[in-house]
Amino acid sequence: MSDPELYKQFKGHKDAITSVHFSPCKQKVVSSSLDQTIMLWNFASDAKAYRYTGHTDAVLDVQFSRTGHLVASASRDRTVRLWVADMKGESSELKAHQAAVRSVQFSPDNQHLATGSDDKSVKVWAVQRTKFVQSLTEHTNWVRSVRWSPDGRLLASTGDDRTVKIWDQSSGSCIHTFTQPKGFGHQVDFHPSGACVGVASSCGNVHIYDIRAMKLQQLYSAHEGPVSSISFHPSGNFLISGSQDSKIKIYDLLQARPIYTLSGHQNQVTAVSFSPKGDYFSTGGQDCQILVWKTNCDSEVVSGEKERKVMQEKVVQEVANIRLGVEEVESILETPCRNMAREMSVLACKENKENQEQGSDKEVLRQLANMNKNLGTLTKTVLLMEKRLSLVEDQVRLLSN
Repeated sequence: MSDPELYKQFKGHKDAITSVHFSPCKQKVVSSSLDQTIMLWNFASDAKAYRYTGHTDAVLDVQFSRTGHLVASASRDRTVRLWVADMKGESSELKAHQAAVRSVQFSPDNQHLATGSDDKSVKVWAVQRTKFVQSLTEHTNWVRSVRWSPDGRLLASTGDDRTVKIWDQSSGSCIHTFTQPKGFGHQVDFHPSGACVGVASSCGNVHIYDIRAMKLQQLYSAHEGPVSSISFHPSGNFLISGSQDSKIKIYDLLQARPIYTLSGHQNQVTAVSFSPKGDYFSTGGQDCQILVWKTNCDSEVVSGEKERKVMQEKVVQEVANIRLGVEEVESILETPCRNMAREMSVLACKENKENQEQGSDKEVLRQLANMNKNLGTLTKTVLLMEKRLSLVEDQVRLLSN
């Protein structure tokens, strides 16, 4: 994989960047800042950026809706705003939190918002009615980040109480709590598979927790300062992180190691995000800049897909060969089985005769014993081949997923 390249550089904010996010359908990036504004950038052309104002304090998070028509922002002014992502940028305000709102995200079906706040709660909102729906209140300190699972059934949150909580959205119950060994979580993000979550930690580590086995799966200690933000590549094979050490790291999750260290910001890196296709990623920093990088993680995934198809073809061929071997062994078994049946029939007839010779009986029994022994060996061979066939078929199913 070739090195990532700096593609665009945007300047317009007057204070540190707090969040960046790509539009799902167009080459646009939205950013939020401590300067109380959000800005919408078009990196496919030289079109003018749009600046949206309305918050009365720092904007701490911003996210596009899944269609790209709306933008949600969370602010220190204790409000959430929904913006129409066009030139006018009209917005509506949502109020329910009692302290700064640090995190916001649309649900996968676009019907709800989830927010996390310094009032120690996670709240769920109905988008169309712009109404508060539900509050999740087991955190004992500030909630810094909340994210939806890809299927929309779970929520993950993290904060200053040094925990990562997994919530069942429908019931509002916390189904598991991971305790950070040291430091607190700045940001949490779901893996595209929904099977694990990543956490950017103040201790300088990136933790990846398996939410099926409920245990720590991977731990990366590549940064020399607190990790501010993380983002999974859409393929699930890569992860990007930004840190207060001013570095950007890219990790290969299959090899479980960092593969790139990038420098571009003059100070702390405060936000990172992959594009929906994974062909770009964006970073924001304390230097008030938004950088858009071009990467070929997507081509690496395509290359991996080709290798996977070649492997799958080999496995399918192995399945065919094993099936052929099983059929050959079964055909070998067919003849001794017929012979055994015939010999047993002959023996039964002889036993009904009074003049049966004892020596002849012994010879027949000896032949039957030998045939039975050979039959047992062949049967074991078939069982072993069928077990191998089952294992290979499982491998085919895994490669097909």
